[in-house]
Amino acid sequence: MTFAEWRGMEPAVAAAEVHRRVRTRLEPAQQRAVLAWLRPEAELAAALAAADPGRPLGRVPYFAKDLFDTVGAPTAAGSTFLPQERAAGARDGALSAACARAGAVLAGKTHLHEFAYGITGENPHHGDCHRPGFPGRTTGGSSSGSAAAVAAGIVPLALATDTGGSVRVPAAFCGLFGLRLTPGEPWIADAVPLAPTCDTAGWFTAGAEDLAAVIEALLPPEQPTAGPWRGRSWSPPGLDPEVAAAFGRAAGQLAEPAEAALAEELAAGFAPALAAYHTIVAAEAWAWHRGWFPRRAAEYDPNVRQRLENAARVTPEQVAAARAATEGVRAVWREYFRTHDLLVLPATPTAAPTKAECTPELRNRIIQLTAPASLGGQPVLSLPVALPGGLTTGLQVIFPDHRSPALRWALRTFRPDRAG
Repeated sequence: MTFAEWRGMEPAVAAAEVHRRVRTRLEPAQQRAVLAWLRPEAELAAALAAADPGRPLGRVPYFAKDLFDTVGAPTAAGSTFLPQERAAGARDGALSAACARAGAVLAGKTHLHEFAYGITGENPHHGDCHRPGFPGRTTGGSSSGSAAAVAAGIVPLALATDTGGSVRVPAAFCGLFGLRLTPGEPWIADAVPLAPTCDTAGWFTAGAEDLAAVIEALLPPEQPTAGPWRGRSWSPPGLDPEVAAAFGRAAGQLAEPAEAALAEELAAGFAPALAAYHTIVAAEAWAWHRGWFPRRAAEYDPNVRQRLENAARVTPEQVAAARAATEGVRAVWREYFRTHDLLVLPATPTAAPTKAECTPELRNRIIQLTAPASLGGQPVLSLPVALPGGLTTGLQVIFPDHRSPALRWALRTFRPDRAG
């Protein structure tokens, strides 16, 4: 259902519907994998009744990724032990508070790839999140539970974060609309971090009109400028053939393909992004985990533990080289946006993979696409693109600033029914 349909329900009916959809749309194992905490039905009904229906998001139920502190529920970040090591804030986090001011009502919190340190949505503690409608295929991560909840229609809005693609990849795999904001903002500053250089807040909706409603409710009004908007699309090598074909058709709604010279410049300028991203994220993740990691190592997801053990060996010289490479990537973005308003890239090289396909090689193929915007600190609009058989991929539409009116234009212009 859309925001409008949820808002048209009586509070008690809406609360009951959220709980009914959890029971009927998620198998028990997926309920455990998706939901970190579900607000009791009576309590949710009372909160919906107390919300001002006249606010922009009045009485819209939403879930929050379990990196954001919320009063009444611990923040575990996909782990089994974080509440024992970190006391959550005494108030709602900044993004949850902004949603409350807009009238939205928290209905629960969602699991994620442990500590947001993964792109596949696997979690050995709580279970792997499956792409709704396709059991055995991943939602993508790390915002796996949030994406699954919206894709399953349990709530129409879910908060997420994005460091290396954690909005963009689940949105693509689950056929959702999403928005990644920019690092360093108050909405991400009080969340559990992965790597502050690249960490951003964001969210998912199932439809474009609902995403536009969140943007209008939470973000500053668009600048009073009208196009035409100057954009290009660029498809790096390495995409599955059906993804490459679908990307070309979908991206054509928003931009012409990059000329050969520009494509060569982007390829060369973004080439160092993957290695630099891994190094910076590793160093910053280790700085946050190092205080308890030695005594808690056995309690981590083995894959996350291995990443942190590798991170402990990153040298200052490697970090310095990665930060220099990051400045080079940012220079590419500055030059590009001197003459353009948006760039369209693929969000994923494949459709939602099976667990067996979630290999380190696939992780690198994905992050090769997402790392340039992550290192650049760019806001990104995620748009769904249909593939044969009902699976999906997505577009990354990248902007110099989330206040750019080109972002609103792209969201209004794009038609998913013409994108497959």
